[in-house]
Amino acid sequence: MIELIPAIDLRGGKCVRLLQGRFDAETVYGDDPVAMALRFQEQGATRIHVVDLEGAKEGHPVQTEVMRAIASAVRAPVQTGGGLRTLEAIRSVLDAGAQRAVLGTIAITDPALAQQAFQEFGDAVILGLDARGGQVATHGWVETTPLSAVDVAKRMQDAGARRIIFTDIGRDGMLEGVNVEALREMAQSVAIPVIASGGVSTLADLEALKPLEPLGIEGVITGKALYAGTITIPDALKVLAGGR
Repeated sequence: MIELIPAIDLRGGKCVRLLQGRFDAETVYGDDPVAMALRFQEQGATRIHVVDLEGAKEGHPVQTEVMRAIASAVRAPVQTGGGLRTLEAIRSVLDAGAQRAVLGTIAITDPALAQQAFQEFGDAVILGLDARGGQVATHGWVETTPLSAVDVAKRMQDAGARRIIFTDIGRDGMLEGVNVEALREMAQSVAIPVIASGGVSTLADLEALKPLEPLGIEGVITGKALYAGTITIPDALKVLAGGR
């Protein structure tokens, strides 16, 4: 069964969502990220995805203490990303209670360091690939590179990456539906598990992902749809388990 992973995006200690990563297009959904994580867990979430938005922009973790509070409050494992561009930064969030750390920008800017991270931390590190029109974006989605997401995924798999979060940032926060074909291409291009992210808006989007599970899609991250109420965790879990 594809795992449903609710997202909590942190900025200023609050739960927010940015429209396509734009800091000038922010919506605040809650003042208490710990309470939000507990609510998601109570509704059936088996993993929580925490994003340090300020960390992604600044290049180093900023919201580690909030993430620590979330990780210590919930039983569900926490995976986190945002500004993890040194081995020390990765170690700091893992020591703070995250089960997995998500590496994005350094896979592009310093592939050797990314490889070192994969070797040192193994399953505790996930490659985060954010793409716009198939091209990788970095530095909190601020910069778009000419690099193909699929090509980077293959290179990082060879470097030791154990799994990938693939985000279509053109659809993130837009409630426009998932990019099934891009996910299919990514899953077929690598031999490691892929977690889908970006665009989930309805239960039909989750239905559309189910045929990709045999190709290696192991999870799906959703944020805006949960906050906007277009899907609920219990309903989503039923769909992913095979029912409506």
